Amino acid sequence: MSELELVLTCPVHDSFRVRQVAGMFDVPVQQKAVQRIRVQKPELGWPWRVGLIVGPSGSGKSQLARHLFGPAVWQSPVWPEDRAVIECFGNRPIHEITGLLTSVGFGSPPSWIKPYHVLSTGERFRCDLARALAEANAQAEPAAAAPPGFDTQTSAVRPTAANPIDADSASFSAVCPDGADTARLGPLVVFDEFTSVVDRNVARIASAAIRRAIEKGLIRCRFVAVTCHYDVAEWLEPDWVLDLADGTFQRGCLRRPPMEIAIFRAARWAWRAFAPHHYLSGQLNPVAQCYLAAWNETVVAFCAVLPIPGRRSHWRISRLVVLPDFQGIGIGTAVLEAVAELYRCWGRRLSITASHPAIIGHLRRSRRWRITAVRKTGSKPRQRGLPKYRGSFGRAVVSAEFIG
Repeated sequence: MSELELVLTCPVHDSFRVRQVAGMFDVPVQQKAVQRIRVQKPELGWPWRVGLIVGPSGSGKSQLARHLFGPAVWQSPVWPEDRAVIECFGNRPIHEITGLLTSVGFGSPPSWIKPYHVLSTGERFRCDLARALAEANAQAEPAAAAPPGFDTQTSAVRPTAANPIDADSASFSAVCPDGADTARLGPLVVFDEFTSVVDRNVARIASAAIRRAIEKGLIRCRFVAVTCHYDVAEWLEPDWVLDLADGTFQRGCLRRPPMEIAIFRAARWAWRAFAPHHYLSGQLNPVAQCYLAAWNETVVAFCAVLPIPGRRSHWRISRLVVLPDFQGIGIGTAVLEAVAELYRCWGRRLSITASHPAIIGHLRRSRRWRITAVRKTGSKPRQRGLPKYRGSFGRAVVSAEFIG
């Protein structure tokens, strides 16, 4: 395999403190600081989906990514402080926006209506991911007009005095599939500083969420992550890895480690941590049977089950919530299946009425659930004597029963 060499230079501004440091640590003072990057030349002329550029801090990952992919390196925009994040995706259809947010693991409707600056660091990271993917979709549809303030074009980082890039070697352009393959695989998104600002558990979950969404066709683009964190590699399952630590380029998809979710009965007070993330009322029926799900000794999901009045041995899922940092990889549906199977073993019927697009999509695809009703405007509550019970009136919902 041939080698790619990139020479990066930047000016050194002479000063008294610069001379002090040079004298203390025997650092030679030159007019320019020079860094040479030598890596195996990536061979990208095949239909890959996910790539990874990884290496220690300061190894030149960002500059190499810009040299290889140019305008595809995404530049984070300024999010307005007076608009909900759901309003910051241009003229994309609402089902596409919610689908993108859900696919990157940001599936919390109460947070969709908040401004970007009040969200947690993990939620902001996922919003940035979703917006990068939305802009990639916009690039694939140049005829679609965007409203003021929504830039559908990304620009390459050009050499400047503050960020010079001087390649002494011949310019190298990544060989990517073109023609019919480009149309089939979608545009390219290169995301620098991937997962650098989030907790490592959040980083792993977000990586797995992206890979899962690409495999399912929910994200129609090729994705390259640029990061100094090696722990995301097996969760992102890249088709190729360019490692700047040793300059190697390797093809072959890694495999995500299995996730073991423990589910156990819980008291009603456990709902307090999950209520702010549910899109309905924060109230919980006092007769609800509650369950918690934990991964790596961390509680990640909550499920509550209620008996249906007037129907013997027939229960329903009343609450199903996954914490925002752990959304996007199927934990919610896994908990749903496990609880449903448990009640089926007890000889009980179990139903669910949902309006969240991810749950509805699972119910429609699964052979273990039978769709019993589709109500575009919901239904009025039938339970008398519960003044705070809203039912599904005014919301489009799908009802299904678990058949095993």
